[in-house]
Amino acid sequence: MKKFIYAIIFFSFFDLFTQLPVMSTYAESLGASAFLTGLAVGMYSLSNTFGNIISGFLTDRKGPFIILIIGLLTTGLALTLYNLVEEPIALLIVRFIHGLVAGFIVPAAFTFLANATEQEKRGKGSAISGAFVGIAAIIGPAFSGILASRTSVPFVFNITASFMLLLGILAFFILKANQVKKEKAQPSNYIPISVFFNNTGTLKAFLGAFFLMFSQGVIAYLLPLKVHALGFDSRLSGTLMSTFGIIAVLVFLLPTNRIFDKVNPLKTLSFGIGLMGISQLLISQANSSSLLYIAMACYGIGFGFLFPSVNSLLIDSTTAEVRGKAYGYFYAFFSLGVVIGSSLLGWLSLGTVSGFVFTGFVLLLFAGAILIPHKRPSHA
Repeated sequence: MKKFIYAIIFFSFFDLFTQLPVMSTYAESLGASAFLTGLAVGMYSLSNTFGNIISGFLTDRKGPFIILIIGLLTTGLALTLYNLVEEPIALLIVRFIHGLVAGFIVPAAFTFLANATEQEKRGKGSAISGAFVGIAAIIGPAFSGILASRTSVPFVFNITASFMLLLGILAFFILKANQVKKEKAQPSNYIPISVFFNNTGTLKAFLGAFFLMFSQGVIAYLLPLKVHALGFDSRLSGTLMSTFGIIAVLVFLLPTNRIFDKVNPLKTLSFGIGLMGISQLLISQANSSSLLYIAMACYGIGFGFLFPSVNSLLIDSTTAEVRGKAYGYFYAFFSLGVVIGSSLLGWLSLGTVSGFVFTGFVLLLFAGAILIPHKRPSHA
């Protein structure tokens, strides 16, 4: 059952990462202006934020099983809508629908996984799930970039749609037995948002998720510009991103992943986000490809420590009854981090050097704030 949930997590993030190299050029091919192209790229993350929050509430009310099935099937259908797009406005509508229904999958999947994982193994389990995210980040962009150049963007999405629909059908049969025994949906009372934000553990997990993807947004926005400014081919950007992904996956899968069950997640979280901050400072000062590779390897180690840590912290700080809502807000912060990371630096008009320096110091400040002593939080 867990292996099947890992497959769902992989394809959910595969769906996300296949969009990255092709969406802006696809929008331009439809005649979109620069503004509409940017809006088309960001629309998915915007509606995905709402989908994550809705999924969290419905997961606690109905149980993760039915929400997971609905998310997989509707995402598969939404992906087929790209075949009907012929103008920019239609693309915006499809992007909104796609992001909204895709937002149902991840909170429900991680809630299902967290509830089925023994407490003493939650760190290693989070690391393994993170490995599937990392593998999707490596394979997804290369898959869509190569295939779209030979066929079309809707054809790429049709393949992803086929996997989503198949997973939705299989999930009904594979997960149903576990659902009947373990997940009898209980009517949940209204729980205000303030409960999660007043709890130090969940708040730090949310902020960890936000800054994780904030830094990702900065990397996606500034790294190609840095590579170009140094006079290198754009292919270097791709290999640098692959380097970070491979290093992160190794951290997730090597036996050292046991550290996430033995060390306080706040310490590994601070270490991970601190390394990511240092890597941003290294990139700002790099003047050769070798230094860029070292910086991205450092970033990959930091990412590898951060992702399991924030998941473990969230599990430690919540009970099963509200974990769906917690994961809904958690992945909403993921989506917001990407949007704000790239758009804030664009709004501040920071160059590549100053942009990386700014982000590096922000991440290091957060790494220090994580370690400020506080009373042990009760469960949200």
